[in-house]
Amino acid sequence: MNQFSIVIVCKNEAETLERTLKSLQRVTDDIVLYDNGSTDNTLAKAKQYPNVHIHEGPWMGFGATKQKAVTLARYNWILSLDADEVLDETLQQQLLHIKLTDEKTVYDIRFKTFLGNKELKWGEWGGDHHIRLFNRKYVNWNDAPVHENLVMPDDIKVQKLNGHILHYTMKDMAEYSTKMTRYALLNAEKYWAQGKKGKWVKRYMGGPFAFIKYYFFKLGFLDGWEGLVCARMTAYYTSLKYARLYELQSENNK
Repeated sequence: MNQFSIVIVCKNEAETLERTLKSLQRVTDDIVLYDNGSTDNTLAKAKQYPNVHIHEGPWMGFGATKQKAVTLARYNWILSLDADEVLDETLQQQLLHIKLTDEKTVYDIRFKTFLGNKELKWGEWGGDHHIRLFNRKYVNWNDAPVHENLVMPDDIKVQKLNGHILHYTMKDMAEYSTKMTRYALLNAEKYWAQGKKGKWVKRYMGGPFAFIKYYFFKLGFLDGWEGLVCARMTAYYTSLKYARLYELQSENNK
């Protein structure tokens, strides 16, 4: 096995976590699970795997919580995953044989995203990819409360890995709508803290433009009913985000 750690932040992920952990067993001996208050049997499932090291702690926002979890890893090389993300067989093999010698190289991984059991090949989710494997001596998460990003030096090099992360992002419409509402409200708070304004054009046109972009320009309609749902959900998220931002702006101008 390569000497890298897999770091997962989770809460109440019993339904998805086991599938994720099964895909990780061959690739590392250090899986850090940072749990921030699960009340289901997430921890009981995690304890079935001997290479999973469980840490419990508070939720501090997406970025800061991931930063904290990274510090708990045994190795400096970090593969950052969510509890609903699974490594496909090709990616598992790539991780078993990759030479992690250059600490200023990060690795970009392609995603396949699913709504239920439907793979979303177009629209917002089509062609998705993210940098997820990095060395914490040079790269780590910022402290953004939502939509966190990796902070990297200018001289970092990016390489692509073979295989995919399978992202089972929403099991059904109820979970999808709950997540989108939560992210929209959190992102509005983030924008307000950054001094951004809920301008008229964003409030009235942001949602419709998002729908047109992902359903027509990004060919979301090719994903059928699920593609329509995704485009509508993104439009809802965008409209709610800017409506809440305007609300915060108005409340603080009284």
